Amino acid sequence: MAEIINKKYPLEKIRNIGIIAHIDAGKTTTTERILFYTGKSHKIGDIDEGNTQMDWMAQERERGITITSAATTCFWKDHRINIIDTPGHVDFTAEVERSLRVLDGGVIILDGSQGVEPQSETVYRQAQKYNVPLLFFINKLDKVGGDFYMSVGSIAEKLTNKGVVVQLPIGLENTFEAVIDLIEMKAYKFEGTGGEKVIEFEIPVDMLEDAKKYRSIMIEKVAEADDKLIEKYLAGEELTNDEIRKGLRELTIKAEVYPIFCGASLSNKGVQKVLDGVVDYLPSPKDKPDIVGIREGTDEQMLLKADENGPFVALAFKIQTDPYVGKLTYIRVYSGKISSGSYVHNSTADRKERLGRILLMHANHREEIKEISAGEIGAGVGLEAITGDTLCAEDNKIVLDKISFAEPVIGIVVEPKTKADRNKMGQVIKKFLEEDPTLAIKTNIETGQTLLYGMGELHLEIIVDRMRREFNLEVNTGTPQVAYRETIRKVVESEGKYIRQTGGRGQYGHVVIKVEPLERGEGVKFVDKIVGGAIPREYIPAVEKGIKEAAESGIIAGYPFVDFQVTLFDGSFHEVDSSEMAFKMAAIEALRQAQRAGDTFLLEPIMKVEVIVAEEFMGDVIGNISSKRGKIDSTEQRGNARIITAKVPLAEMFGYATELRGMTQGRGSFTMEPSHYEEVPSNIAEGLIKDNIRH
Repeated sequence: MAEIINKKYPLEKIRNIGIIAHIDAGKTTTTERILFYTGKSHKIGDIDEGNTQMDWMAQERERGITITSAATTCFWKDHRINIIDTPGHVDFTAEVERSLRVLDGGVIILDGSQGVEPQSETVYRQAQKYNVPLLFFINKLDKVGGDFYMSVGSIAEKLTNKGVVVQLPIGLENTFEAVIDLIEMKAYKFEGTGGEKVIEFEIPVDMLEDAKKYRSIMIEKVAEADDKLIEKYLAGEELTNDEIRKGLRELTIKAEVYPIFCGASLSNKGVQKVLDGVVDYLPSPKDKPDIVGIREGTDEQMLLKADENGPFVALAFKIQTDPYVGKLTYIRVYSGKISSGSYVHNSTADRKERLGRILLMHANHREEIKEISAGEIGAGVGLEAITGDTLCAEDNKIVLDKISFAEPVIGIVVEPKTKADRNKMGQVIKKFLEEDPTLAIKTNIETGQTLLYGMGELHLEIIVDRMRREFNLEVNTGTPQVAYRETIRKVVESEGKYIRQTGGRGQYGHVVIKVEPLERGEGVKFVDKIVGGAIPREYIPAVEKGIKEAAESGIIAGYPFVDFQVTLFDGSFHEVDSSEMAFKMAAIEALRQAQRAGDTFLLEPIMKVEVIVAEEFMGDVIGNISSKRGKIDSTEQRGNARIITAKVPLAEMFGYATELRGMTQGRGSFTMEPSHYEEVPSNIAEGLIKDNIRH
């Protein structure tokens, strides 16, 4: 294997792909089969036995879920495939976000008995955001309720009408035994202890009509790939299999079609054909559009080609603390190459860093390599970079777009069990904040309590568990708290002055601002409209800094102040006494005045909740959601189950798993993900404000 690892693969023979899906759709099970069939492992890992290679963390093996995205490299049909297996639980959606930012293609896995589920929609939207070409793999067709055609319909209904069926299943549920390839017009079954023997046979007579029908639909789509194919198709000529593949590849790379495959990973059926699809249809780094960068310190755009002879540019997309080698920085190289021991320029932080060693990762195992070049993914040791930093050559300073992450919505109080652990806790949390951009920390100045914010109860539970196991740090935790926000209702103008006269040089800063509300989720925006030198240019950044600092806490309950725009349009300065500090303090005062005058109110996070229950419990569940200030969006039937989709305030959802079990005799299940922020009803807001004053 070492010889293959060190073999240089041309860019067109490299695939960087992500395995993405809703929780329990079979991502890790599929990845384990891929590793087995590509020769990367000699035994198929099993989630139930806790011996999978990609779910290597103790918490993952105990819970049977993926928590952190794991990277590996394998080889198929003379192609190098770099794979990132991502989590499916919504609490760890940042792992999907950062992976999709650096991947060239993805495989979305669907549970064939459920079709498109809530997190499937989320990962599809994330892939769209980064323009990532996709294949769909409808998995678990051997499961009770497995329904290929329902799943295909749910792709069209909930995600996109660009799905193109390239395979059909033979049999469903316990009769599922093989797949039909609509290009070759052959059937394939998978035999041997691990399904490693692929046996070709003729399509059964009773499936031939269906196969011809779906093949003609596929060819009609493929013909749109280029003028020659459409001419041939309209002339009634048969397209060759190679032409079909070529057309499918072109359209998939442009995200104009999404090929749909089928199988059952757990019973070892169909995975090799998905690997063929990855090689045949998903893009190499060369097939992707040029990467857009900005020359450091300017607005000048630069286009970067995937070329190992170009200038070195890479993006740090994940930080991981390794007990043996320390801090690992995962990087995707877009252009050029770099050797271990080299110096790089971190253009995001504007500093020089040394890349001590380069590692090729296989989950938590590592293999040292001498260099890494365009199109490859690896991990660097010795770098100070954090997630989203651009690394480049010192003589070609470029900044790539950073990665955007969702805001945390829930917090817990964490306190060390002993005084001796207080400093240690600070260092450990600092490591977690480096690793995970969806974590945030806030210290209550009055009580001295440390609040740790994350994406959900499970997210925070895992962090606390990791503190104990990985760092031997015992902490006490308080009850979960909602991450409320404050915002302004009306447009106001205000001014802030900071004037101090002491014995020596004084302090003078004076700003006049307009503050106006923005749409939910737009954050904090600062606009400089100073003309005629009313405030010297060198003090403007200090004003912006003061605004952002003041926005960290609102005036009615101390929550972050969001979704507003500040326009700085006037002010004055003193030739001698003005300073950056004075203007920063004046800006803080101006925003505080605006908050008081602008009818500030509280916002709360609203969750998108999907509950799956039997028909008999539906009335009770809907009634219970309504009692939680929830709004029902839709109800639909899926097999024998009813799916209820609703928007519910997060504050009402604590302990819901236990409630739902009680209402449904243990048979109900639910998923929840952040949707948006909404105004807190006045009666509830009053209670929150009183509680905050009390504390």
